[in-house]
Amino acid sequence: MKTRTLSVALALLLSSLASLSSAHEQEPSDLKAQAEARLAASSAPEQAQQPRRFTPCVRGMAGEFPCHRVDLLSFFPMEEIGGGTAVGTGRGNDVWGWTDPQTRRDYVLAGRENGTAIVDITDPKRPVYLANLPTAAPPGDADRIWRDIKVHADHAFVVAEGGPPSFQHGMQVLDLTRLRDIDPADAPVTLSEDTLYKEFETAHNVAINEDTGFAYALGARNADRSLSCEGGLHMVDISDPTNPTFAGCWSDDGYIHDTQCVVYEGPDADHRGREICINSNSQTGPQGGLRRVTITDVTDKSSPVSLAAVPYEGSAFSHQGWLTEDQSHFLFGDEGDELSFGHPTRTLVWDVSDLTAPAVIGTFFSSADATDHNMYVKNRYVYQSNYRAGLRVLDLRNVEQGTLEEVAFFDVYPPNDDPGFGFGTWSNYPFFKRGVVAVHGYQGLWLLKPRLGERQP
Repeated sequence: MKTRTLSVALALLLSSLASLSSAHEQEPSDLKAQAEARLAASSAPEQAQQPRRFTPCVRGMAGEFPCHRVDLLSFFPMEEIGGGTAVGTGRGNDVWGWTDPQTRRDYVLAGRENGTAIVDITDPKRPVYLANLPTAAPPGDADRIWRDIKVHADHAFVVAEGGPPSFQHGMQVLDLTRLRDIDPADAPVTLSEDTLYKEFETAHNVAINEDTGFAYALGARNADRSLSCEGGLHMVDISDPTNPTFAGCWSDDGYIHDTQCVVYEGPDADHRGREICINSNSQTGPQGGLRRVTITDVTDKSSPVSLAAVPYEGSAFSHQGWLTEDQSHFLFGDEGDELSFGHPTRTLVWDVSDLTAPAVIGTFFSSADATDHNMYVKNRYVYQSNYRAGLRVLDLRNVEQGTLEEVAFFDVYPPNDDPGFGFGTWSNYPFFKRGVVAVHGYQGLWLLKPRLGERQP
């Protein structure tokens, strides 16, 4: 059983997170950075004995990794994909994926402090680190952990967030079809972006609606570190991927940490066919109200419309969520509640069948204490990256009753499941048709294969 040091982690981070309610003039990343530095100093990753290649989950272990119904296909420590595990050396963060429509080859786009690693995982037991896209920040600028990647029309869109005014990055656009010309014998090759969008200098995050061809930069800042679009939705037309153009702002709800934007086809007949964004708001806006979930109609980029702005009980840092595939429910995580309130990893189930009156109808508590991060829905399952607790897979069979059930997991950080930042998995990408789930974070990239069709023992 893992060592439980919740009281130590609480003491380290409560002072930072408690200040969120009164210090909204600070960007959320600054507050997280303070906590991350303290926690990172408390222990060191132990990777020397961890398996690197195919290891099935047998009797609750895949080599050194605790697991249940998830096999390890391959593992890249950060040092093997252009990074490192010490602060500033290229720790891992966000991850996304791309399948080449012509060759059907699968690629993982794995973010680092210092760039983006591109890994060919067509054979997930023998993946190839194919290419590196270095950061667009000028030489000498401090590398920061926040990098986010999405894909549209065979192009990758990459943003990064930095601290000092000198950190200028913009949004990189890379034509992924260029990967077809790379000989694996030459790998890894260094690439440069095809276009650099400079209407903002940094952004915490980017979301893309592939159905409409719009990107939404979140927490964007200008060269003087002032917020672009008040940290809300900075909307970009990417229908011509190498010619991105500014399309508008949504700032009425203030700082938005993450969003999912879709062409709505859910149960609320009044809004079908509209482009709807469901936002995780971690800070106050002009209308007031901290840490909430908001819903915005962005069909008209020049005049978005607020549909709902709802706070929730036990809020600390509204972080991220994802819709069920029928768009009737929204699975949501607050990144600060585990440390602020001392409970295990919490997932809120929102009923969003009425977009003007979303409501929490259920709460799921994990058996682990780890801080939750990004989650995504594929078919009947939600795939959660919960930092030190690793990948957690929850069954949505009874989501209409507000009930979730954990059916599989793979723990990428064996030493403990403590809450806090600095170790474990940041995000995952479960959308490859071959059933591979890419799990990425501070210490490396894991390629996993859940066995969800099997009966539980």
